[in-house]
Amino acid sequence: MLKLKKVAVTGGLSCGKSSVCRILNELGAYVISADEIVHQLLSHDTNLGKEVIKLLGKDILLGDHIDRSRVAQIVFREPYLLHELEHLLHPAVYEEIDRVYQELQNKKNPPPLFIAEIPLLFESEGEKNFECVIAVVADLEICFQRFQQKTRYDRDEFNERISNQLPLLEKATRADYVIMNSGSVEHLQETTVELYKELYRA
Repeated sequence: MLKLKKVAVTGGLSCGKSSVCRILNELGAYVISADEIVHQLLSHDTNLGKEVIKLLGKDILLGDHIDRSRVAQIVFREPYLLHELEHLLHPAVYEEIDRVYQELQNKKNPPPLFIAEIPLLFESEGEKNFECVIAVVADLEICFQRFQQKTRYDRDEFNERISNQLPLLEKATRADYVIMNSGSVEHLQETTVELYKELYRA
């Protein structure tokens, strides 16, 4: 049985990681998102959810669920709390990614590629869990414009969030493949398709 290639996609804030993953998924790859896993894990009635409420307080609850925007407002201004939250979340995320990977690997007809979108891959030292890493990067000003358009937050909020991540240059240097996403949607499509073909052949 051929081994299912396990690839991580990472990059900076609003660089276009999800867009790259969407294209890879359309080409046939299986895509799993760390952010979506966190969303599932942060149900208030899971053990992990209860630990997060214990760490950050009941103010993060909106009705009967944990409001991720409230979590972000707290932890991005308190480095200690951000570190503690990541200490809780990262092991659970990688455990779930590995569980899904093993499940797909054991299928008769697994997908051609397994892609995990993980924004804080290098920060959480998760690259060792993958055969190769794709970093999606872009001009910082373009990233800010995308971030502001999507969230309506200002530059201070943007700078606050990227200050908790490794610089884009370091992510690009440590990755096996780099996609520069400062151009058009068409260019991103073409670049990602070419990379998919290379990964599929490798």
